[in-house]
Amino acid sequence: MANGGEIDSEIELFVTEFPKKGFSIVDYLQGRVHFALLDQMKLMSKSGMSQKQIQETIMNNVAEIVKNFDPQKESKSS
Repeated sequence: MANGGEIDSEIELFVTEFPKKGFSIVDYLQGRVHFALLDQMKLMSKSGMSQKQIQETIMNNVAEIVKNFDPQKESKSS
């Protein structure tokens, strides 16, 4: 298992922070998603996945998230 320092440096390498100031909530959330996907694709690429594998994995993950989204259930938990 990696120690805290290794995890911190890996996070620094692969996690891009989206600035909070000067953006509407919609722009901020879209920016976070955008950077999260780019960060995930960078990590997947560095781990040896091909562009096609990355695309299929990301698209399958997004499709699963959308498929499982239930607005009524989400509004009750908020």
